[in-house]
Amino acid sequence: MLYDLSLHIGYLYDVPASGAHHILRLLPLSLPERQRLVAGSVTVTPKPDERSNFTDFFQHPATYVMYRSPHEKFDIRMQARVSVQAQPLTADFSPILAKLPEELADYWSLGPESPHHFLGTSPRLGAEPLIADYARATLKPSLTVRQIAETICTRIYDDFKYDPEATTVDTPPLEAFLLKRGVCQDFAHVMIIALRSLGIPAGYVSGFLRTIPPPGKERLEGADAMHAWVRVWCGETVGWIELDPTNNITVGGDHIVTSYGRDYSDVAPVIGVLKSYGSHQTAQAVDVIPVK
Repeated sequence: MLYDLSLHIGYLYDVPASGAHHILRLLPLSLPERQRLVAGSVTVTPKPDERSNFTDFFQHPATYVMYRSPHEKFDIRMQARVSVQAQPLTADFSPILAKLPEELADYWSLGPESPHHFLGTSPRLGAEPLIADYARATLKPSLTVRQIAETICTRIYDDFKYDPEATTVDTPPLEAFLLKRGVCQDFAHVMIIALRSLGIPAGYVSGFLRTIPPPGKERLEGADAMHAWVRVWCGETVGWIELDPTNNITVGGDHIVTSYGRDYSDVAPVIGVLKSYGSHQTAQAVDVIPVK
C-alpha cells in the first residue's frame, strides 16, 4: 500500500519566545521488506537561525532547529510518501517464558535492535508493582512469550476505555492504569511495563494509523492522528513483533512506523526548550491518504 502523509503541528505563544531549541522526529522510517520512505520533507516557520539533520541512537532521522530571535508561533509541517508492505502471519516459534532468559543470554549485540535495551526501567517507565501483579495474573505455564504478549494486549483492550480527556502526554502510567482510561500512549506504556515485569523485552513505537470512516460517511480532512503501539521481543527465532493494544490487533499494513524507543521520551515528535512565560495554544492535524 502506498500512502501520502501530511502532518501539521502548530504552537501559538501568549508571549513571544525569545529563543528556542527543538528536535523533530517526524519522517517515517525505511524498514527492510516492510516500509520504504519514497520521499519526505519537514518544514518549519518561521525560518530557524540554525538547522541541521542527524540520526539518533535508534536510527531515527531527526531535525534540530534553533531560534535566537523572538517569535510568536512555531509551525511544523511534514509531508511524505511511504510504501508499506503488510507482514505475513507466521507460526509461533517463541519460547515459553522460562526459556527466554537463555535466549537473551545468547544475544550479545548492544546495537539499536538489541532486546537488552528494552528489559529494565526507562526514563518514563519505572517498576510498578500493581501493573506487575496485573501481568502475572495472565500467566499460565503452557503459554509462549508471544501468547503472553497477545493475552496482555487483549486484556488491556478489554479493561481500558479510550478517553482522550482522561490523561495528558505527561500522565504517569500508574495513574492511567488506576483510571483504566486514556489514549494509545497510556495503553502502550502500561503494556510495556507489564511485559518488562515478566522479563519480556518491550518497547514503544510511534507512527501513524490509517483511519477508515463509518459506512456512508466521508473521511474528514485532518481527522487522523499520530498513534502508538508496542513491540515485543519473542526470542531469537521470532525476533520482534508489534501489537496494538488500543485496537487489539497485530500491527499490519495500516500502521506506518516513525520511530522506535524505550518509551515516549525516546520518540516524541517534538521536544525542546524555549525562553518565554505564560501559556500557549497547540493545534495538530494528520492526514493518511491511501494512494493505491
